[in-house]
Amino acid sequence: MALQCGIVGLPNVGKSTLFNALTRSSVPAENFPFCTIDPHAGIVYLPDNRLEKLKDIYNPKKLTPATVEFIDIAGLVQGANKGEGLGNQFLGQIRQTSAIIHIIRCFEDPGVIHVNGNIDPLRDAEIIETELLLADLETLERKYEKTKRQAKSGDKKLLHDIKIIEKLIEHCGDGFWANTIGLGSPEEIKTIKSLHLLTNKPILYVANLNENDIVNNVENEHVNSLNNYAKSKGSTLIKFCASIEQEISSLSPEEEEIFLKEYNLNESGLDKMVRASFDLLSLHTFFTGGPTEVRAWTIPIGATAKQSAGVIHSDFERGFIKAEVFSYNDLVQHGSESALYELGLAKTEGKDYIVKDGDCIFFKFNV
Repeated sequence: MALQCGIVGLPNVGKSTLFNALTRSSVPAENFPFCTIDPHAGIVYLPDNRLEKLKDIYNPKKLTPATVEFIDIAGLVQGANKGEGLGNQFLGQIRQTSAIIHIIRCFEDPGVIHVNGNIDPLRDAEIIETELLLADLETLERKYEKTKRQAKSGDKKLLHDIKIIEKLIEHCGDGFWANTIGLGSPEEIKTIKSLHLLTNKPILYVANLNENDIVNNVENEHVNSLNNYAKSKGSTLIKFCASIEQEISSLSPEEEEIFLKEYNLNESGLDKMVRASFDLLSLHTFFTGGPTEVRAWTIPIGATAKQSAGVIHSDFERGFIKAEVFSYNDLVQHGSESALYELGLAKTEGKDYIVKDGDCIFFKFNV
C-alpha cells in the first residue's frame, strides 16, 4: 500500500529542493516561479531501525522497507482555482494524492525571490488553503446541481447525498476544511470520500528555515506564528532546512551520521518528514520474514489479519485460513522464531484479529 503525498506551496519556497533531497534526484530547482510544470514522483523508504534487527535474525537475501510516494507539484498562486499560473492543472494533481505536505518559507534571503515580495508565512499558508477551499466549493456546487437533477427520480440515496453536499457547501463557505465537518456515519463518510475534495485530505505543515535557525534550534517569529496556525488546524509543524537536507542526501550513511553530529542534529529533517507523512494517514507496519526476504508492509491502523494478508496478495486474502503472529519485541528479545514457539509467544489468530504495529506474521491460505 503506497502512501502518496503531494508537496504543495507557493513558488520558490523550497519544494523542488526538498523533493530532490527526499528522492536523491535532480528535478530543476530554479529561482523563478513555475519551473516545475509536470509533477515529479519519487518513492522514498520509510526509516525503520527494526528492519536491521530482523535482518540479523533472518539473514535474508533481500530487505524491503515500507515506502512513501512523494509528488512534487508546481507552485500555486492566488487565483489558482480560476486557472492563474496553470492553477487548474496543479489543483487536479493535488486531487490525486492521499495527503498534502504544505511547504512554507520561514527565512529571509534577498537572493531568493518571493512571489509576494516579502516573508509572511500565515499569509502564504492562507493563500494556498483559500485556493483549495475555493476549488472545493466549485466542485461541490457542480455536484449539487447534477445530484439535484438526478434526484428528481426520488432516489433516496441521492436525496440523502444532496443534504450532505448542502452541509459541505455551508461548512466550506464559512472557511472550514471539509475534513472538519464532523459527519461520521459510514454512509456520510462514503459520500464525502466520493467527492475527492482537496480539503478532505490530511495536511502536514513544513517550515523551511535557514541553516543557522535549524542548527541552533532557533524559534523565529515566523515559525512561532506558523506553529500556532498548524495547531489551530489540528495539524503538526515540522522544521527543516532544504539546503542542509539536499547536502545530506548526497552523503553515504556513514558520512550522514558524521554530518548530523557536526550540526548537532539527532536525525535529518527528511526522516522526520517521511515518518510524519506515514502517520498522517493513520498507517502502520507489520513484518514478514524468512531466508528469502524480510519485508515491511503498510496497512491502515485497525486492519484485520485477513485484510493485511490481501496487501501481500489478493490470493492470501481470498483463501485466508489463519495467521501465526508474534511481536517484533519478543522476537528480538528471544532471538528466533523457534524460541517463541517453545515459549508460547507465537499465537494463532483468525481473520478478524486486529494487526498491531510491529507484528511479525506468517499467513496460511488455500485457493
